Amino acid sequence: MNATDVTGARTPEAAGVITGARERIDALDDRIIGLIQERAAVSAVIQEARISSGGRRVNLSREMEVLGHYREALGKPGTALAMTLLELCRGRI
Repeated sequence: MNATDVTGARTPEAAGVITGARERIDALDDRIIGLIQERAAVSAVIQEARISSGGRRVNLSREMEVLGHYREALGKPGTALAMTLLELCRGRI
């Protein structure tokens, strides 16, 4: 199997561009995953402090702020992304 078969490109030049861009996407995905893991750890610290002080695990008004921020930046799909991110960082409520 050659590079054009793997990439779906019709020329070797396009296959090279696609391969390079895919490598960049893979690197970005690795960074995004790392940032999500870091966010989850920070969220756990916040939840622990809130619970130990007698508060609730989740602050819904703060979550609405996060949802609004993502929606403003990314449109409707941003809301779905933020919901997934919140679920990853605080669990299902």
